[in-house]
Amino acid sequence: MKEPTPQEIMNQLLPLVAPGTAFRDGLENVLRAKTGALIVVGYSPEVMEVVDGGFSINCDFSPNYLYELAKMDGAIIMSEDMRRILYANTQLIPLSTIPSTETGIRHRTAERVAKQTGKLVVSISQRRNVITLYMGNLRYSLKDIGVILTKANQAIQTLEKYKAVLIQALTNLSAFEFEELVTLQEVAHVIQRVEMVLRVKMEIKRYVNELGTEGRLISMQMEELIGGVEQDAWYMLKDYAKENSDEKIRDIRTALRKLTWDELLDLTPIIRLIGYPHVNTILEESVAARGYRILSKIPRLPIIIINNLIEKFGHLPRIQMATIEELDAVDGIGEIRARSIQDGLRRIREQMFIDRQI
Repeated sequence: MKEPTPQEIMNQLLPLVAPGTAFRDGLENVLRAKTGALIVVGYSPEVMEVVDGGFSINCDFSPNYLYELAKMDGAIIMSEDMRRILYANTQLIPLSTIPSTETGIRHRTAERVAKQTGKLVVSISQRRNVITLYMGNLRYSLKDIGVILTKANQAIQTLEKYKAVLIQALTNLSAFEFEELVTLQEVAHVIQRVEMVLRVKMEIKRYVNELGTEGRLISMQMEELIGGVEQDAWYMLKDYAKENSDEKIRDIRTALRKLTWDELLDLTPIIRLIGYPHVNTILEESVAARGYRILSKIPRLPIIIINNLIEKFGHLPRIQMATIEELDAVDGIGEIRARSIQDGLRRIREQMFIDRQI
């Protein structure tokens, strides 16, 4: 089974402790009271191995109960679904051989328990007023909501700029596709821009998860800005990857996400990922789009028809030059749909050249 990435773990954890949840309300109560707390979320044999003493509570969870029980020095054990408080005032004794970078006793214990049990452990600092999450090898300190909102708004502004550059790059690419002037350099540049937009989106999504109910407006702005980019990312690779099966496209997208920012800013790794290993000799090589991205913009044209067209004609320039009779001969296309394809391609081409001049 594939190990989850730190980002996937964060996406799983942050909604559990986001503002608006009962658990976060309880944590905030403890934070304001400056009592500190050590909370383990999840009951399992591994957890019970590190638990010593304390009281069996087994009551329904409420923020006030958590606050009151945190006044005692010991740790609190909660159920996996966070609906019940199982034990309070327990002592946690993890293996001392487990490495820890923490200095405070509470945080060091939390880190070791998280590594030993694999459960979420929350440590609230009594002096520094910081909530820290531990799970496995992951450590994350929750930030003040105002700080996160500021960062999220800055990320939204960055996304707007990146999206504007991407739209212009896609417009230029579309015009080149109709003129049969596309080179691998232009293709890699657009893929780079798409990936940059998607990375900013993931950053904003993490802020939204951490903001909880406070992040609704940020989420709405993000979704409006990001609309259509995921589809463009998929069809770009379907158009230009040497091997463009759905499985291969998923592999390429995964590989793109794993590129560092430095690697992403260099077009060479991108060109190699889409199937062109000898980059230096073919950077200016002309390539023809298969037509997935442009054809997907024609209203009411199912993907099965797009596949049939590309299987029949091979690439966009030949589809564009096809007569009504040639289009009509493709499986699933009648005369009416053939005319709508021709008209659709003509309108898209005209619009692309208008947009390019603006």
